[in-house]
Amino acid sequence: MKKFILLLFVALLIIGCGGKAGKSAGNNGENVSDEVSAEISAPKYATGYEVRDSADMRLVDVGKHYKFALVTSDEVEVPEGYTKISVPIKSTICMTMLQLSNFTALDAHDVVKGLTGTKNLFNKDILARVKDGRIVKIGMEGNFDTEMVLAANPDVIFISPSKRGGYDAIKETGITLVPHLGYQELNPLGQAEWVKFVGMFIGKEKEAKEVFEGIESRYLELKAKAGKAETRPSVTSGEMHYGTWHAVGGKNYLAQIFRDAGAEYVINDEETAGENLEFEKMYALAANADYWRILNSYPDEFSYEALKASEPRNELFKAFKEKKVIYCNMKKQAYYEISPVEPDVLLKDFVAIFHPELIEKDYQPKYYRLLK
Repeated sequence: MKKFILLLFVALLIIGCGGKAGKSAGNNGENVSDEVSAEISAPKYATGYEVRDSADMRLVDVGKHYKFALVTSDEVEVPEGYTKISVPIKSTICMTMLQLSNFTALDAHDVVKGLTGTKNLFNKDILARVKDGRIVKIGMEGNFDTEMVLAANPDVIFISPSKRGGYDAIKETGITLVPHLGYQELNPLGQAEWVKFVGMFIGKEKEAKEVFEGIESRYLELKAKAGKAETRPSVTSGEMHYGTWHAVGGKNYLAQIFRDAGAEYVINDEETAGENLEFEKMYALAANADYWRILNSYPDEFSYEALKASEPRNELFKAFKEKKVIYCNMKKQAYYEISPVEPDVLLKDFVAIFHPELIEKDYQPKYYRLLK
């Protein structure tokens, strides 16, 4: 009898161990250190990062040159060429509003301990944290205040490596710099998907997956509806600044949103994300566009008179004459602060303008509306 009980105990022990191993298996069959498979954070649309599980860590490749091993134990040995990061991180610095939007979407402002600045920032919680010192301002890219960076005491700093830079001083602190390449994504859903990237670092992978799947579902449903519209109006974008017109390229994520909203963008090449054009060239492309999208920071109420005053030739555009300028004022709307994780809302704003019959009559746009 004692022998039977002993054998039964051993059998149950083996079964129990096998069950636990099964739960911790990654999507490639290797064991990982937690119960969340890398598949939950792997990108579907984003092209700037890759994720995979290895024995006791999550391996994250960002762009072509950055490799990180996310671990839950400092004793874990990571592969050569990978920088070890203990997760979840408890503190970080955000260099851009796009990065901050990910933390807002995940209700994770507690992790943010530093920002570059608060220009065009509307979030009351973030502003309160800056005011009482829970979040410090570290200065702008290219002119960082190293003392304030150290005061924030971040576990890692999220950076935008191909922007103005100036990271040499920060590198000397020894703090790990993690590139966040959401701004390079050319697909609106790809840009929003970086919320899953941030989720891996702060221990909110499941929440990030749910947030993104909601965005994706709403976006694709509205895109399908707009795709059935009987007409496809044309639209142009931008305005003159310092003698040139920075035009959104046909490959840009905004051009994709126009197309998904049931419109045709006047620059239909898919080679560039953006380019600077002379007025004459832009006019040749956009003179007869049905709509004209403008995003700027205007101190007062923007108007057709203000648009004409900035460049008298603006009145020559068809969209100007027919009062079909689509406008968003960053002085009044939290555009860059939260729109990166709301491409579905941007899409709905445009569909409501291009095809109002497809949207509920009482819809109140969040970002863009026709200029009065």
